[in-house]
Amino acid sequence: MDQLVSRLLLYGDLGEDSILRRLAELFQEWQGHSTPRQTLVRGLYHQVKRLLDLATDYGFDGNLWQNYLTFLLMTNENSFSLITERVGQLEGTVNHFAKSDFGVFRALFHYDFSPIEADLGIDCFTTLCHYTAIYKHERRYNKAVSEKVRALSHALAAAQDDETFFHLVTDHYRRYGVGMIGLNKAFRVKSGPEGVSLLPIYNTDKVMLADLVGYESQKQQLRENTEAFLAGRTANNALLYGDAGTGKSSSVKALINEYYDQGLRMIEIYKHQFRDLSAVIAMVKNRNYRFIIFIDDLSFEENEVEYKFLKAVIEGGVETKPDNILLYATSNRRNLIRETWKDRADMEHENDVHHSDTLEEKLSLSARFGVRINYSIPNRNQFKEIVLSLAQRQGLDIPEDVLLAEANKWELRHGGVSGRTAQQFINYLAGTQTTEQG
Repeated sequence: MDQLVSRLLLYGDLGEDSILRRLAELFQEWQGHSTPRQTLVRGLYHQVKRLLDLATDYGFDGNLWQNYLTFLLMTNENSFSLITERVGQLEGTVNHFAKSDFGVFRALFHYDFSPIEADLGIDCFTTLCHYTAIYKHERRYNKAVSEKVRALSHALAAAQDDETFFHLVTDHYRRYGVGMIGLNKAFRVKSGPEGVSLLPIYNTDKVMLADLVGYESQKQQLRENTEAFLAGRTANNALLYGDAGTGKSSSVKALINEYYDQGLRMIEIYKHQFRDLSAVIAMVKNRNYRFIIFIDDLSFEENEVEYKFLKAVIEGGVETKPDNILLYATSNRRNLIRETWKDRADMEHENDVHHSDTLEEKLSLSARFGVRINYSIPNRNQFKEIVLSLAQRQGLDIPEDVLLAEANKWELRHGGVSGRTAQQFINYLAGTQTTEQG
């Protein structure tokens, strides 16, 4: 195994502590008879446990060894995989090196573990290659990633030659991309001493735009702007503003479920992370995806200045915002920044002489969102329609007059009419019926 791994060139940067690298070193020690047998077994078991942990995180099943190798191929960001993601398979000298590496992986796919198992009296690798996973709820692992890994793994295992193996991998890069950005829909930002990174959000909301009752014109505006963005046409940053509980955030979250297969990805960022926006944009500006940077519940108090970082990123600076990035924000305030009557005084106050300038600076942030969509609370009739529609989807068998009467009681006790209140009411009824049936 160590001889095979040492031949990797484009995919050789696995990391010194990667499972494959550590296994190769242990196999080398076994062949050289330089390490006590018990120490070898302990080292092999440690790597097998790491592989089992990875399989649990991603819901692998069947041949875990081949699943792991496929996962390496899908997530290794190198010069070949990244250019293939952007432009697809092209003729060039680099293909010679890529095919050589894929020949190594194909050999590893069918590696014979029986000699080392027989010599050390172990069967862990045989077990890994015929593994039956315990059923897990999809919220406990990334189902979408798991399905892609296992599907490609089966195809690669059946590849009759290195050329077929090459085409299968490059087709995957072109269709889904490479790395965790290609495999996942949404990400959150993590910053620390080691820098800024993107963490996948595994359990994203499954909501679709059709699930949101009403607000048809608002959803249509959002669709048109997003589809223009995905098509490479001119599109605008979008601000969804209005009353709480009206579906602003759900509308934005639904977009990644609607358009994931067309290359849409989402990065969620919080107000205290606006200083990291430039670093985030630098990480994704050259990728073959369209990114919505999502800012939920955006607003600023009078003494907060983070909005200046956001303004600079949207429009400003020497480097223009990349074409593959848009900002979508939701807010209960149309103008985002809290105004005071002092802002409207055109006379000297404290150290600022020109108060109209202060006011204009605050209002200019919302003006940088070219699409501004209002979500207002529904009227009584619309609230009834939402309740009835949600009850039907939930399969609740309750007379309409009884249902609406209870809905009116519920909204009086729970903050008034809104889509959120209606959904909470239906959740309550569904939970009550389930308990009674149980």
